Amino acid sequence: MHIPDGFISPVVAAVTSVASAGFLAICLSRTRENMGLRYAPIMGLTTAFIFAAQMINFPVAGGTSGHLLGGTLAAVILGNPWSASVSIATVLFIQAFLFADGGITALGANIFNMAIVGVWVGWILTQIVQQLLGGSRFRLPLAAGIAGGISVIAAAIGCSLFLIFSGTATATIILPAMVGVHSLIGIGEGLITASILTYLITVRPDLLPGDQPQLKKWLIPVISTLLVAGVLSLFASAWPDGLEKIAEIQGFGELAENVRFSIPTPFADYSIEGFGKIGTSITGILGTVICFGVAFGIVQIGKPNQV
Repeated sequence: MHIPDGFISPVVAAVTSVASAGFLAICLSRTRENMGLRYAPIMGLTTAFIFAAQMINFPVAGGTSGHLLGGTLAAVILGNPWSASVSIATVLFIQAFLFADGGITALGANIFNMAIVGVWVGWILTQIVQQLLGGSRFRLPLAAGIAGGISVIAAAIGCSLFLIFSGTATATIILPAMVGVHSLIGIGEGLITASILTYLITVRPDLLPGDQPQLKKWLIPVISTLLVAGVLSLFASAWPDGLEKIAEIQGFGELAENVRFSIPTPFADYSIEGFGKIGTSITGILGTVICFGVAFGIVQIGKPNQV
């Protein structure tokens, strides 16, 4: 789902960058207004976990893999879509600039698809489905799982439209292909989202929104997140993700090789030259820590005296 440089036109890149920047400015303002210091650790941990989880590609079909987008999960844990958009955007920024995952020129498009469309479709559908299921908190995992799966398809449609507007692919080919493969990836998204929320509701309700939001017992969630980034990431599927596979089949994958803008980084593709798999673990842990620090800082800087 991460669009690389070269897949979208300069016009689409510019329009999506402006739209995403404007929307994120509103999200930042709302986040700082509504989240006190008690939320800072949860905001940081949520962002760090999404980064770590996105490193793990799971196989779907036809030699294609997918990974968690996490927009719906972040929105439910943080209790609002504003902060979730900031959280996912933080992950995308760090992935693009530090790990060369997603193009710099396509960053606005990626934020629009995953941090805005993915988050807000998932959040709105979660509210609707949960009410249809009776409104019980214990129905939340099912509601969020369904919404999370659909949000992946919505983001895939957004990605397809950007490719169509850029002249990279035709609608009759790219839309069915993207929706088809991401419907399968959406099943994985839904199962992961529902499983994590079931665990949180039954075992760690302090990590979910409440009257006194605070993160108790840091050790287990922090170690778990680091293990996901540093250990489970080593078992990620090597198959290309949905967009990469379709680009390869349709013949526009080579456009990514004509990079229009890049920033040198020693951690490109979540690796360190000469370190092998250990490099993947190091970069995963590094990215996780940075994501936590940035997201934590966003809340801290916003309202230093608010608790």
